[in-house]
Amino acid sequence: MVGTLDEFRSQLLGGGARNNQYRVEINNPPAGAVGLDTRNAAFLCTAAQLPGMTIAEVEVPFRGRSLFIPADRTFETWTVTFLNDTNFAIRNAMERWNNSMNNLVTGQGLTTHDEYTADLKVSQLDRDDSVLKTYTFVNAFPTAVGAIDLAAGTSDTIETFDVTFRYQHFVTDAVIADAPTGPF
Repeated sequence: MVGTLDEFRSQLLGGGARNNQYRVEINNPPAGAVGLDTRNAAFLCTAAQLPGMTIAEVEVPFRGRSLFIPADRTFETWTVTFLNDTNFAIRNAMERWNNSMNNLVTGQGLTTHDEYTADLKVSQLDRDDSVLKTYTFVNAFPTAVGAIDLAAGTSDTIETFDVTFRYQHFVTDAVIADAPTGPF
């Protein structure tokens, strides 16, 4: 079916979601003395993603054909990119968080899951900053604090670095709010 430009425009509600309209909320874990300034982290986050979803499949052969059955869900890691300011506030906090789980010198760290994890959020915003959709990453912790590239010939950029988080699962308002309740 071929439609007109006006019909297409009427189907693209709100003019479409924009990838530069988002807000990230990085929270401190309860223990570990991370000391992250969450407001600063929200402002200096320059890139993030809305998470993808994957459900593995089990292939069951039957008389020359295959029946595919949904298996376990897997959750990808979540990576955010931060601008680095001259006091290294976000980077220092991420290094402290990482160090609280596995000390650089001793190899020891927090052992209780609830002490070193925090819930993180990313929200897609509309052009008026109202929230369109929110994803909450439950029980997240940083698995990697990325390198910062240094170069003598670069004089017109601000340093950035990535932090990769692992989380147990995510929830999102439009899916979980409609989900049935009870044991799963």
